[in-house]
Amino acid sequence: MDRLTNTIRPYAWGSTTALPTLLGVEPTGEPQAEMWMGAHPGAPSRIDRGAGERLLSDVIAADPEGELGAATVARFGPRLPFMFKILAAGAPLSLQVHPDLHQARAGFEDEERRGVPIDADHRNYKDPNHKPEMICALTAFDGLCGFRPPQEAADLLAGLDVDSLKPYVDLLRAHPEEAALREMLTAVLTADRVEMAHTVHEVAVAVTRIGGRYTPYATLVHHFPGDPGVIAAMLLNHVRLQPGEAMFLGAGVPHAYIDGLGVELLANSDNVLRAGLTPKHVDVPELLKIAKFEPGDPNLLRPEGDAEEVYETPIDEFRLSRFLLAPGGAPRVLPHDTPQILLCTAGSPRAGELALAPGESVFVPAGEKVELSGSGTIFRATVVV
Repeated sequence: MDRLTNTIRPYAWGSTTALPTLLGVEPTGEPQAEMWMGAHPGAPSRIDRGAGERLLSDVIAADPEGELGAATVARFGPRLPFMFKILAAGAPLSLQVHPDLHQARAGFEDEERRGVPIDADHRNYKDPNHKPEMICALTAFDGLCGFRPPQEAADLLAGLDVDSLKPYVDLLRAHPEEAALREMLTAVLTADRVEMAHTVHEVAVAVTRIGGRYTPYATLVHHFPGDPGVIAAMLLNHVRLQPGEAMFLGAGVPHAYIDGLGVELLANSDNVLRAGLTPKHVDVPELLKIAKFEPGDPNLLRPEGDAEEVYETPIDEFRLSRFLLAPGGAPRVLPHDTPQILLCTAGSPRAGELALAPGESVFVPAGEKVELSGSGTIFRATVVV
């Protein structure tokens, strides 16, 4: 197995303290948003097998079957099909949805055909892959996930007693659920920006005054004054994960992360359609094509199992599990037919001969046996074949 050297991404929404605290290092004063583990071309991990550091992506490309196993390559192609991250949100991330596999391929091919530069600000599809994802809380973690029932959203908006919201309240109450949500989101995102900024200002005053269930939206409007995404966010379920709880986000499900530290596992893609809470490009027509206007409860997960606690999801590109290793406990021998990344988040466990500290990780090629021992918490990312 290989100890990973990973890149930390300094996105503006990142916490200045959460990752340094986990890693046991001094904060730099700058935001540290995500630590990437894996072989995504944006920031591949590095390994050293005795001849100097190499990119994990290059190592896999040189011998896909040797690193990933024949079954993984046959199923997903000659690349690691998942990305693994530690995500540290100190401010809200953009309100967004991700395409399914068919939509991603079609969108990518269309933009390629039209010659849209891959790094253009208005580019929607950076690759032809879908991006299901899950977040598992390491601390209390606030987010938004999936549409509320329209009547519930109407009641939330009506409780602010803001006159300019009343047409939206009436709209939510006057139509069947999916039509109401679609029309409401369309109306908010296509409204006159000056008028919408005034409405958001009135909402900011109201949510700050009332507090309680409106507190998450006070956070949003503090970071994004005048942004129509604040109103759109009130259509979604507010979720507060406790440590060890997780949330799965499938294609078309609108979501945003607000605050907290978590382990994120997702398909190897960077395709995002934004709806607000961002200065970046918002493509309203494309967003409305991708979003699923289906109200329902968030897809919350708790780990199941004894020795290996598994977070069950309906996709195969990734599988997340957790090991809680007690002092003096028996070693755990892991399945070894697929590639895996092991991440320590607490304690001082060992993966084979390698001692791990919080925030440290290793890549285990397919076919290599590994034994976990010591005490602490290890998350395991792999695939289903």
